[in-house]
Amino acid sequence: MDLTKIIEALQATLLPDQQRQAEEYLKQVNKIIGFTPQLLQIVMSENLEMPVRQAGAVFLKNTVVSHWEEDEKNFTIHENDKQIIRENLVQAIIAAANPVRVQLTVCVTTIVKSDYPGRWPSLVEKILTYLTSDQHNTWLGSLMCLYQLVKFYEYKKTEERQSLNEAMVHFLPIVQNMLTGLFPDQSELSVTIQKQILKIFFAFTQVWLPMDLLTKEIFTVWMQMVCQVADRPVPLECNQVDEDERPDLIWWKCKKWALHILTRIFERYGSPGNVSKEYNKFAEWYIKTFSEVTLQVMLKILDKYRNKEYISPRVLQLTLNYVTQAIAHAVSWKVIKPHIQIVIQDIVFPLMCHSEEDEEMWQNDPLEYIRVKYDVYEEFFHPTTAAQSLLHDVVSKRKDVLEKTMAFVMSILVSPNLDPRQKSGALQMVGSLAEILLNKKVYKEQAEVMLIQYVVPELGSQLGYMRARACWVIHSYSEVKFKSPANLQVILESLINILSDDKELPVKIEAAIGIQMMLSEQEKAKDVIQPRVQKIIVELLNLIRETENDDLTSVLQKIVYVYSDEITPLAVEITSHLAQTFAKVIESVESDSGEDKSIALMGILNTLETICSVMEDEKEVLKHIEGVVMNVIVYIIQHNVSEFFEEMFTLIYSLTSSQITPNMWGVLSLLYEAFQRDNVDSFSEMMPSLHNYVTVDPVAFLADPKWLEIIFNMCKMVLNSDSGEDNEVHAAKLLEVVLLQFKDVIDNVVPLIVQLVLHRMFREIKTSELRTMCLQVVIAALYYNPIMLLNLLNGMPIPNSQTSITGHFLKQWLNDSDYFLGLHDRKMFVLGLCTILTLPSGTRPTELNEIAKDILPSLILVFKGLKRAYESRSKEEEEEENGEEVEDKEVEDDEDVIDNEEDDYMRHLEKTAKADAGDGDDDDDDDDDDDDEDCEETALEGYETLLDKEDCPVEEYQVFKAVMESLQQSDLNLYQFLTTCLTEEQKKDLDEIFRLAEQKRAAAESKKIEQAGGYNFTNTQIPTSFCFGGAQ
Repeated sequence: MDLTKIIEALQATLLPDQQRQAEEYLKQVNKIIGFTPQLLQIVMSENLEMPVRQAGAVFLKNTVVSHWEEDEKNFTIHENDKQIIRENLVQAIIAAANPVRVQLTVCVTTIVKSDYPGRWPSLVEKILTYLTSDQHNTWLGSLMCLYQLVKFYEYKKTEERQSLNEAMVHFLPIVQNMLTGLFPDQSELSVTIQKQILKIFFAFTQVWLPMDLLTKEIFTVWMQMVCQVADRPVPLECNQVDEDERPDLIWWKCKKWALHILTRIFERYGSPGNVSKEYNKFAEWYIKTFSEVTLQVMLKILDKYRNKEYISPRVLQLTLNYVTQAIAHAVSWKVIKPHIQIVIQDIVFPLMCHSEEDEEMWQNDPLEYIRVKYDVYEEFFHPTTAAQSLLHDVVSKRKDVLEKTMAFVMSILVSPNLDPRQKSGALQMVGSLAEILLNKKVYKEQAEVMLIQYVVPELGSQLGYMRARACWVIHSYSEVKFKSPANLQVILESLINILSDDKELPVKIEAAIGIQMMLSEQEKAKDVIQPRVQKIIVELLNLIRETENDDLTSVLQKIVYVYSDEITPLAVEITSHLAQTFAKVIESVESDSGEDKSIALMGILNTLETICSVMEDEKEVLKHIEGVVMNVIVYIIQHNVSEFFEEMFTLIYSLTSSQITPNMWGVLSLLYEAFQRDNVDSFSEMMPSLHNYVTVDPVAFLADPKWLEIIFNMCKMVLNSDSGEDNEVHAAKLLEVVLLQFKDVIDNVVPLIVQLVLHRMFREIKTSELRTMCLQVVIAALYYNPIMLLNLLNGMPIPNSQTSITGHFLKQWLNDSDYFLGLHDRKMFVLGLCTILTLPSGTRPTELNEIAKDILPSLILVFKGLKRAYESRSKEEEEEENGEEVEDKEVEDDEDVIDNEEDDYMRHLEKTAKADAGDGDDDDDDDDDDDDEDCEETALEGYETLLDKEDCPVEEYQVFKAVMESLQQSDLNLYQFLTTCLTEEQKKDLDEIFRLAEQKRAAAESKKIEQAGGYNFTNTQIPTSFCFGGAQ
């Protein structure tokens, strides 16, 4: 192959007018043997210009990522080419400049995933050779290769990390010595290498701590080095760089990774009471050995920040997170306690204040201010969020801190001539502590006065950020029980006025959220807001369109739910407005810089669903809304925007819940088309909508044969695919629903359904849920028409077996009796067996005799489960929510704070890890079974069938009792065969089932009489005396 032509094509990709043609040429030749190694040769050539080499690196990366793994259907790079790449890739990364190196390291990741260690055993040896070389310029590239290797194993289970651990036996001492030797050198290259070593150590220890490799002695050396890096001052010349660019300097990045390691090690392995059992001893050792030294480092960093020295935001955030974790432990609290008030007053409080950076963004780009403030990801990594967490934890967990903190806050709030920014910080602290203060009686009683005296006046401030902060504090205290209705009215009217009239967008958003929270928590708020609800909706719609803020869509959803009557006249307008906003945002995403607006779009779709749901009974309004929403649905389907499929399916579900219009039947055709375009994995998300199509309008469903054909074909595609057993369970459930919904009217489809499900049963099934659901479909076919099913079974052989398929099915059915859970599944179990038992003796399958002695014991087991399930449902219906107030418990200085929820979570993780590793004894398995029995609802219980409806005349207890009584009269031999082997305990259980059947019959009779108008008593004379238990 001509190397010159490839180089020319790569050069042409950099020219807009030649780019497409050049890329087409490269795609054509990339399948030729020798092309991929030539790309690597071009990338390594120092004689070529960097843009060409960089273009070659990008194309090489894309080729490796797309075509390295073996794929029978698509092109794969030839093994000869692969071998050349594996032999030269590490050297290429070492020699490459950074822009090229970044692309090549992605190749390492892909090849490690596919070939290591089997086809690439030389990788470790190559990296070791370069790491132990005297030529220091080989270190960084080889460390980057090692990092990719470690990253690949980062989240693997311990038993899957053996190859990595074997390699790290050699690498750990080398990189540790390298870090120690480089530490005094603060040059840019040296610190870059140090950072890469820290990244490797972090990835190696983030999820698992291999204590056989990291002995206490080795671990201590690592901790000492990491602490030194975290503590080391950055060069003075860093302060000459613009403050916005400093976080990207390598010295701050290196320090950040040191802090990453310290916080991760502490929270995952070194925090007693919060770690999994295997790390208990390590945690006790860690907290005693390293608390003082690590916290001294953290406190020094905080002290520098307090003294106005620059600390990068991520370093500050991680430092605060470490201190927050340390508050819970007595050993580390003793180190922190003497400094905590200084930390709160001089670090936490300034971070809470409105900053210069905030003000600049507020004034120059309010939309960006809104985006940053309400972006959960940005907020998570912000020092202010870490400061709030620290404040919350320390005042709730440690004695006397809350009182001192509130005294400090009040001293600021009552200060004359106070800097408004300081007041904003005090209000931020008050709002952050709302949950705690409202659980303390002394503060709870003063909350209303505090709001009126210090917060409400700021709603009229000349400063926008103070108005916004006041709105935020109000919604933080929305649970306050107002003694004065006038105070509540003042607050609500102020919020509404701000939403309507304020000129600054961030203030309007905070006011809108305040209205939502007050509406949720204050019963009297509904009447105050009602007269202005239409104005509020108009403002919200305009704000949503202007800001694309997803919090506002939640506000609108709340308004729509609460004021469904009031919004009816506006429903179509609201829907149109939201649909237009959706189109605008989607268009901006397609043409924009790639800014992620998916949360805003999801919010819009969820609000549309809320409106559809609320307007369900307003048929005329819903008809117009449906036409608008259809445009959104069709866009998502036709453009295959899978990111929003879940929200779209919810929309379809809402629009098909009570009626299905011709337009919505058309959507089913579109869904089917989308489904066939490689969207089989979405079946479980589609299921609620598909269930509606089958059950809401059965006459229309059967009127056109293509609807049944679509449902069957979708289920068939799922059951014949590898989309996962969760999807397959849902497909089998939908087939069961079809059989029960259309009993006696779809005879031509029943054989296809049964054959499909039985063929799936004879392939590997990993979960009991899928096996049981497949059995249930066959049981539903039995209930549909027993003779038809038995004839079908008799005509179907079991693959590679002489066993009767009927006998296999019956045995599997009874063997799995304890896997039938919930009400519906157990009811089907009972009705299925009752159906077989009621068949005339000449038509019953002979295989029934083989299992006859097990039928009643299995039924008794299932009836016990049914009794529990009915009791569980009854209990849930009767229970009312109890919102008891529990004060946060502060602990003494010498006590650890144990987080029970965290403890439960860690136990759950431990159990999961054991299960994954296959490490568990029989007792553990028994416990798991018990847990399953407590869960009386199944995930599929919500997909109602005709048998589950409240007015269904088929009641399983009564059916079973009637069948047994009939057998006793008409087929005594079978009756005796069924009952002879019962134990005394089982006979008592059977009597209990009959007793419950009689109770249910009497209850049903009473309900009928009640529905008919009640009992008609002819004798209304009431006796004046009663005799209990004896003759009168």
